[in-house]
Amino acid sequence: MSKSIGISGASDGCQNAQWAVPHLWINPDLAPPDFAKSQFDISIEDVKGAADRLARFAPALVRLFPETASIGGIIESPLTPLVTSFYADEAALAARCWIKCDHALAIAGSIKARGGIHEVLEFAETLALRHRLIAPGADYSVLADTAARALYSQYEISVGSTGNLGMSIGLMASKLGFRVTVHMSADAKQWKKDKLRENGVQVVEHAGDYARAVEVGREQANANPHGYFVDDEQSRSLFLGYSVAALRLATQMRDAGVMVDATHPLFVYLPCGVGGAPAGITFGLKCLFGHNVHCFFVEPMASPCFMVRMQHTDRPGISVYDVGLDNCTEADGLAVPVASELAIKQMRSLLSGVLTTRDDTMFLDLLRLHEQQGIKVEPSAAAAFSGPRMLFGTEAGRAYLHAQGLQPHLAQANHIVWSTGGLFVPAAEFDKFLARGRSLTAVSP
Repeated sequence: MSKSIGISGASDGCQNAQWAVPHLWINPDLAPPDFAKSQFDISIEDVKGAADRLARFAPALVRLFPETASIGGIIESPLTPLVTSFYADEAALAARCWIKCDHALAIAGSIKARGGIHEVLEFAETLALRHRLIAPGADYSVLADTAARALYSQYEISVGSTGNLGMSIGLMASKLGFRVTVHMSADAKQWKKDKLRENGVQVVEHAGDYARAVEVGREQANANPHGYFVDDEQSRSLFLGYSVAALRLATQMRDAGVMVDATHPLFVYLPCGVGGAPAGITFGLKCLFGHNVHCFFVEPMASPCFMVRMQHTDRPGISVYDVGLDNCTEADGLAVPVASELAIKQMRSLLSGVLTTRDDTMFLDLLRLHEQQGIKVEPSAAAAFSGPRMLFGTEAGRAYLHAQGLQPHLAQANHIVWSTGGLFVPAAEFDKFLARGRSLTAVSP
């Protein structure tokens, strides 16, 4: 396979020309090594609190989802070495590369599982404590009983989604007994809508994009006295649930003998839609590893909402449409026109940079990953594999490595590519992904 992939290292402002090719933007507001973590209104203790909540609910999850019994009801994905042949043409990548396999997360099959499940469980816990179904320190397995279902059935949980968040909210909340409505944008895949409906979730389809689905869902939930809206654009609970991944990843790296310090830098590449999931993970990693971890978000060329907002510091609510883009991408989980302001606020001084990638590149990487390692992901989950290429293959990336004093340590570095979804993709749908990838593998001149 030798399909060439064009990249750009431009690092200027938000000019129209930059959207014509894949682009790496380096954050000029990245904090220095001695930045004060106290500047944030979220702390590592809050992240640990979310991890504790997920642990409390583990016995209930084992009862509700028997397939999680072997992992004790703790929803986590493996950290797997990436085969060395994947980046065979990128000589600079002498370091070890890993895949964080969130495409394999139980229950929801995507990175949205931790955050979505956490928020549903936090709401369920609040109700259970209020109605004295449980007390602090109790065995939470009782929340899988009929008494809890009777309570939860009085409430409706709703969310706006392009697909994966709706899956995590819908499958978890419906299993507990809540009434659930998922507002799906036009770009959501049909099989995701079908799976939700098969599990008793009401799916409302909208002709507009993700932002419109969220807007309508929020309005309807606010009008329902027993309604609860999971707000992907503003939710602190989602953010903390996502952040738990950092604590667990740190344990996995320690078990794998991966060191992170000044001479062993860690690079992490995360697909980005509205920004909550990658921002939560980045926040947790920066709390743990500080300046020794370098996080980059990856977005489709048609939907770089996070890059656009980071570049326009004085324009909250700016959309990709405002810079002449159409938000049309096969990466449905990343088809978001406006970034989360909560995520932007937390990432302003923590994020190293944002890059864009072509849809075709995602399909090529999806195919390569399946052929070389037998891993099945959806297109949006393959976005992050462009990260290392852009860091080492562009002027902007090389300038970043130089400015951060990283060149002497690159041979001892580790790179983690975050794979974000794909567990439940139907076989026929995945075959179409592979076919598109194969159609792109013509030998370049």
